[in-house]
Amino acid sequence: MARRGDLNGWWRFGIAVVGFFWHMLFRLRVEGADRVPSSGPAIVAGNHVSALDGVALALTTSSRSGRMTRFLVAAEFFRKLWYGWALRLYRQIPLRRGQRDQGALDVAIETIRGGALAGIFPEGTVNPEPGGGLMRGRKGVARIALATDAPVVPVGIWGTQARWPRSGLHFRRPWRPVVAISYGEPIRPKGDQGSTADVQAFTNVIMEALAEQEVRAKELAEA
Repeated sequence: MARRGDLNGWWRFGIAVVGFFWHMLFRLRVEGADRVPSSGPAIVAGNHVSALDGVALALTTSSRSGRMTRFLVAAEFFRKLWYGWALRLYRQIPLRRGQRDQGALDVAIETIRGGALAGIFPEGTVNPEPGGGLMRGRKGVARIALATDAPVVPVGIWGTQARWPRSGLHFRRPWRPVVAISYGEPIRPKGDQGSTADVQAFTNVIMEALAEQEVRAKELAEA
């Protein structure tokens, strides 16, 4: 029987090791992970409340879908001695900053169009005030989705900021906080990637759905 998804040995090893420590440090609650497409181009787009969100989203998505979650990472980080090798080993997607927006996204578009599952945080950076709602959504996720016809799965994440908010890592009560992750229904791209108005309209659709999932994740964490 063929194995589900595209996880290689390194991904399976990473999920097992990171998952072991994650469950020691957090109480994880997940809802709707089966909404991630089992194959083909797709994007999971999460809100961003902590430096731990990438780990949380990759661990949960990949362990349940059997697919690599390939985040867009600034290309200069691939040249860093301490972790550039890990980014390449786990097949993350280099994002060439300092160029025109569309040119910077070319590698990501090509990779996702080839069937990859990408992970993106549309807010672009960790929200310094998670309780105040989402920050402005950047247009990259809409541009990529429209160019690749990849459905966007909005994902709400809540609780990671209890351990590592934007202000930095800390250890205080609760010692094992709840982390809730809620996956919404996939959103099919609609519009012309060359139209500024269409890109903005689809960005708005994504951010509205993401706000709904953030609320749901809060409810899940507090249940």
